[in-house]
Amino acid sequence: MTEYDAGYKLLFSFPEMVKDLITGFVREEWVSRLDFDSLERINASYVSDDLRQRHDDVIWRLRFADQWLYVYILIEFQSSIDKFMSVRTLAYVGLLYQDLIRGKQLTQNGKLPPVLPIVLYNGDSRWDAPTDVFDLIENIPGSLARFSPRMAYLLIDEGAYENAELESVKNVVSALFQLEKTPKKDVSRDLLLRVVEWVKENKTLQRAFIVFLNRIYFKERVDVDKLYQDAKNGEEVTAMLQKNVDRWIEEWKAEGKAEGKAEGEVEGKTAERRRVAKRMLAAGIPISQVSDITNLSTEELETLRDTVAN
Repeated sequence: MTEYDAGYKLLFSFPEMVKDLITGFVREEWVSRLDFDSLERINASYVSDDLRQRHDDVIWRLRFADQWLYVYILIEFQSSIDKFMSVRTLAYVGLLYQDLIRGKQLTQNGKLPPVLPIVLYNGDSRWDAPTDVFDLIENIPGSLARFSPRMAYLLIDEGAYENAELESVKNVVSALFQLEKTPKKDVSRDLLLRVVEWVKENKTLQRAFIVFLNRIYFKERVDVDKLYQDAKNGEEVTAMLQKNVDRWIEEWKAEGKAEGKAEGEVEGKTAERRRVAKRMLAAGIPISQVSDITNLSTEELETLRDTVAN
């Protein structure tokens, strides 16, 4: 599990985050019928050893407002694309159902409750893996295909959302997605202040969010323990963070400028080596010698030689 995955697991251990994720990014009519006050995280002791060993993410349940019907939500965190994620999801749901059967956690009609498997992806490239296990199975002729399993998961690909769409959602999860999409040097003061303001009502969630931001964005600049020791309440923590927002943004901008300058210097040196290599190749010096002198690869020098010859 990467640092990002661990951070996400921490944040989505809070019902407020799960509620924001579902209401903001699950675009289904039945969402309006969910009773979010009943959100309950499934305790690790509830699931079997097999499920604990194979599933390292969070499971929640909640009920519909008008009937005692539970919806189990599996949240799988991914920062890299897994072609066979739907197979993993199929296995997780199967294990969960086995536990529900053993625990006699069935509906009033003696049936299994529905499951909403969510894959929350925060990687750089867009997710292109099949979201239904059926699409991973080789085409089967005739009626044999009806015996192939079908199991889909709901993909929430953070990078696929436009900033305007995220802005319209206006909750903590959408702000988190915006932070993930935005280079640090371009993060706005308003966005950071909104995050700080939105999480201030829940001190535990506020602290978890600060720990996440501190690890991923602030490079451990914030002494979180001291921050809470010095503050008397959530309002004081919020005020202290607000005072630091401008400083953090200036530091990020300075880091961005330094990185850009360093990249420019590297590009300049590379361009100079290419110019030298071209002159050497035009003079008939063997590629192996040019490579030793310029540290350019043989493949790049062969391309340069073709341009010189033309």
